[in-house]
Amino acid sequence: MAKRSKPEPSVFDETCSARHALELIAGKWPMLILSALAESPMRHGALMRRVGGVSQKMLTQTLRDLERNGLITRQDHQCVPPHVEYELSALGGTLAGALIELDRWAEHNFPQLDAARERFDAAQRRSKRRP
Repeated sequence: MAKRSKPEPSVFDETCSARHALELIAGKWPMLILSALAESPMRHGALMRRVGGVSQKMLTQTLRDLERNGLITRQDHQCVPPHVEYELSALGGTLAGALIELDRWAEHNFPQLDAARERFDAAQRRSKRRP
């Protein structure tokens, strides 16, 4: 009898754990934090300054989630005053390049996205005015 092979993982399969990986990194804050840490290890305050707009609570929650999932490491230097640094893990390093490419794409293409949104919104307003 032939041995049945295990199906390949697919993010399109609702039971595939790979979906969790996408959910983990798909948010704005994880993507920006991982990209920032690709530059160098950083302390909490330095990350807050680098990733504009993130609240202290959201940064802390996101760092914990990324650490829990093995994408970053937290190094407590056990000194006074407290000195804690975050850096990409080896696994996080494998992801950073793709995220940086996505960052560059967004920086390069945001004018076209803005223009398309404005055209769409203007067309929607015009269609609502018609009887």
